[in-house]
Amino acid sequence: MSDLRPDPALSTPSTTGAREVPDRVSLDGVEERWDAAWSAQGLYAFDRSKTRDEVYSIDTPPPTVSGSLHVGHVFSYTHTDVVARFQRMRGREVFYPMGWDDNGLPTERRVQNYYGVRCDPSLPYVEGFVPPHNGTDGKTVKPGDQVPVSRRNFVELCEVLTVEDERQFEALWRRLGLSVDWSMTYQTVSAESRAVAQQAFLRNLARGEAYQAEAPGLWDVTFQTAVAQAELEARDYPGAFHRVAFHRTGTAAGEGPVYIETTRPELLPACVALIAHPDDERYQHLFGTTVTSPLFGVELPVLAHPAAEPDKGAGIAMCCTFGDLTDVQWWRELQLPTRSVVGRDGRIVRDTPDWIASEAGRAMFGELAGKTTFSAREAVVAGLRESGDLDGEPVPTQRKANFYEKGDKPLEIVTSRQWYIRNGGRDEELRDALLARGAELGFAPDFMRVRYENWVRGLNGDWLVSRQRFFGVPFPVWYPLDEHGEVDHDSPLLPSEDQLPIDPSSDVPAGYTADQRGVPGGFVGDPDIMDTWATSSLTPQIVGGWRSDPDLFARVFPMDLRPQGQDIIRTWLFSTVVRSHLEHGSLPWTQAAISGWILDPDRKKMSKSKGNVVTPMGLLEEHGSDAVRYWAASARLGTDAAFEIGQMKIGRRLAIKVLNASKFALSFGSPDEPVLLDPALVTNPLDRAMLAGLVDVVEKATAALEQYDHTRALELSETFFWTFCDDYLELVKDRAYGAGAVEVSADTASARAALGIALDVLLRLFAPVLPFATEEVWSWWREGSVHRAPWPDAAPLRAAAGDADPSVVAAAGAALAALRKVKSEAKVSMRTEISAVRLAVPTALRAGVDAALDDVRAAGRVVGTLTIADDDGEQVVAHDAELVPAAAV
Repeated sequence: MSDLRPDPALSTPSTTGAREVPDRVSLDGVEERWDAAWSAQGLYAFDRSKTRDEVYSIDTPPPTVSGSLHVGHVFSYTHTDVVARFQRMRGREVFYPMGWDDNGLPTERRVQNYYGVRCDPSLPYVEGFVPPHNGTDGKTVKPGDQVPVSRRNFVELCEVLTVEDERQFEALWRRLGLSVDWSMTYQTVSAESRAVAQQAFLRNLARGEAYQAEAPGLWDVTFQTAVAQAELEARDYPGAFHRVAFHRTGTAAGEGPVYIETTRPELLPACVALIAHPDDERYQHLFGTTVTSPLFGVELPVLAHPAAEPDKGAGIAMCCTFGDLTDVQWWRELQLPTRSVVGRDGRIVRDTPDWIASEAGRAMFGELAGKTTFSAREAVVAGLRESGDLDGEPVPTQRKANFYEKGDKPLEIVTSRQWYIRNGGRDEELRDALLARGAELGFAPDFMRVRYENWVRGLNGDWLVSRQRFFGVPFPVWYPLDEHGEVDHDSPLLPSEDQLPIDPSSDVPAGYTADQRGVPGGFVGDPDIMDTWATSSLTPQIVGGWRSDPDLFARVFPMDLRPQGQDIIRTWLFSTVVRSHLEHGSLPWTQAAISGWILDPDRKKMSKSKGNVVTPMGLLEEHGSDAVRYWAASARLGTDAAFEIGQMKIGRRLAIKVLNASKFALSFGSPDEPVLLDPALVTNPLDRAMLAGLVDVVEKATAALEQYDHTRALELSETFFWTFCDDYLELVKDRAYGAGAVEVSADTASARAALGIALDVLLRLFAPVLPFATEEVWSWWREGSVHRAPWPDAAPLRAAAGDADPSVVAAAGAALAALRKVKSEAKVSMRTEISAVRLAVPTALRAGVDAALDDVRAAGRVVGTLTIADDDGEQVVAHDAELVPAAAV
């Protein structure tokens, strides 16, 4: 393959070089052979000299490399690659990089076990650090045995360990045939990525879009980190309703108690009010009065709020700080006090709170101090039984609880200092602007747009972007310490943009020295890292060179396409829109393509957490990459698809048929004779009818791919191809051979040109889905690569077809099928000659059969009388057939 220049794709008459068709065609080894050739030729290298209007840029999802890829990745990334290949053939210079998402808790845990270390951000960086282990055969190293290291040392170990994963991922993507420019890979924790994320954050901070606040937030007690709204999963969790008595005070002290029903009685000491709906007649007389909490004797107001649910439980609820997100809403809107009793470790705080003043209440709290919430619940319920404030026994129930998507314990709500970025959750004007961005963005399929809109409308707070972990992008912030060693969070010390990236746990702010870290009058670094989405939301800026390569950025941004899964519309898609809107005042891309999920045989979503995933390398090796790609491309965007080996087998059959049919189509004429691709040579009615059908396929497949409907394009191309193979090739082969004539007749030239043109077009149509089989065939007779050839143009095909009716091929095929049926029923060879036959042809097919009668006769081996009669039936039927005896042949 010496020439990578595009072929004019039949826009003008052309010829091809000599044919080198192998004696035996096979798909074996095509992936390795063509991947090596494409890499050597730089076939998919991005040409950065192109202007923005010549470029099609893709914001490719960076897969997490702390585990392994599964078949769902193959599914969605194939969809993206089909788009990339189509756009490249349409003449666009495709910017198609690949990233690796190295952030994440799984990587942290793996590094801890693999190297036997744990991160301590307070420690200084150690040059040339050698970890105590270099692999532990999967065994867990106990935390007490892990050597503490600085954040910088820990991150370096994370980067080393993920390199091997990245190599394996790249090998799989190459095997799949992704047309990525492998010189343009990136990592989400590389120095450049950290600098981009930190620079964007500093600009958010300067504009007032980022801020720090002490506020209640969701907290995972296992991972010891704050959790954002977008990372929540609501799961069923076993619990019990407890009917608990609160006692009235003041003038109503002698009246009966007020009963509430709660699944979390351990939060009684954190109760700040009882709340009912303002229209609930049962509690009208209580609004404005007070009650005392059982066991703890704290006086509490009875208040009204529309978020209370009259038909749930007793219709009146205790508000605790904090049991759930509704408590947070009540606390904020009713300006209630903060009385938190659950600490970050998930246990009841050890110091008795000041608001519990009674001796009995303080004694009761002493029994709870330091207990887990489960143990505290048991103690409180026992106390309520003893005091008589528990009405009846707890009633078991399944309640919905919020979980961190990677966690296995319900989240608590604790108060802590965290970083936030404004996202419209508390700003109606910004929310409206982000909804307008969603309306501006193209979605494929369009019904996915409502998921974006529902998420934005349902936000109840700003984006929590800080995490209490280690492996990620640190906040580029230090804080001064006063003379008493207290941290002054209101006067952050910030680096300049040219100093980025920085690690505040090892780097020193301007005006200070390293020995002032942590001492009065000195400084401390911000201990937190950014949420992984705070970095991933900047993938267009990272890969596009926003910070370091403004020339490239101008050529690729705003990008054309964001392909991704439906489950991260609320996280990756929305957060990227937020960052681009705040920084650039625009969308980050013009189109989002949303893939569906892969379902296992039980129709459940495949995911690592469910343990039902299938690793793809074995599939690619067993069935071939084109076959697996065919399965993926057979599912439309936004549609869930079953994992189906049968569909892969169909894809492999198609890829093999492409090889065999192409070999057959290229077998006519001398091997050193060029294939003529001159539409003017196509004069026979059957040939022109075939090209007329191909015109329709090209036009409709092109329109489908322009609308990101790769499945429709594949269906159209495949349906035509099988008809081409089953009918047209059989009908035309005798004429294409030319019966051994020295001079090539016009009809033979027509057949050969039509075959060459059809093969040329079909290979281009299939190329985005079947890149290996089509490139293999292309190399037999064409220069360059099919993947750099122009996409088929319907105009020259239409000119060659003229006013031909594409139904002629089907009509002639039906007539041939009728003749073959006679032989099949007689159990003789298809090469058996027919001396006489009468065909009953439906009126609708008569013109088509007449137009191709010579080819029907030749393909059916009719050597004698062939008569045709009109018929009212729906199928062509052969009557009175006389077969030439085998001995007479």
